Amino acid sequence: MKQYFVLGFVLLTLNGCTTTPVTLKGKQVDIVWNVETTSQQCQLKSTLVGSEGSWYNFWLLANDSLVEGALNQLRNQAASVGANTVLLGQPVPYASSVTYIGNAYYCPSKK
Repeated sequence: MKQYFVLGFVLLTLNGCTTTPVTLKGKQVDIVWNVETTSQQCQLKSTLVGSEGSWYNFWLLANDSLVEGALNQLRNQAASVGANTVLLGQPVPYASSVTYIGNAYYCPSKK
């Protein structure tokens, strides 16, 4: 029984050391903070939420890793709805995670 507990703890800890990777399609999505970057020709596709960190792993990851994971989640989600740009809103403050809400757009002028 003790072996299973130790194995479970190790697997949980190792899982807590990783963040969301960005997909190949997600790498093609731009993250922007400025509404002027999205032109009148951009078409709103969806509102998305990207979050990284939880009660069991936030203390294992640096803040920049949590931010990167949340942004990667947004990029991946945006790519899956056919968007190529995400306009971020203000980050949502949580003690144990990083969460961003953004609007995903398809902008034809972006190549």
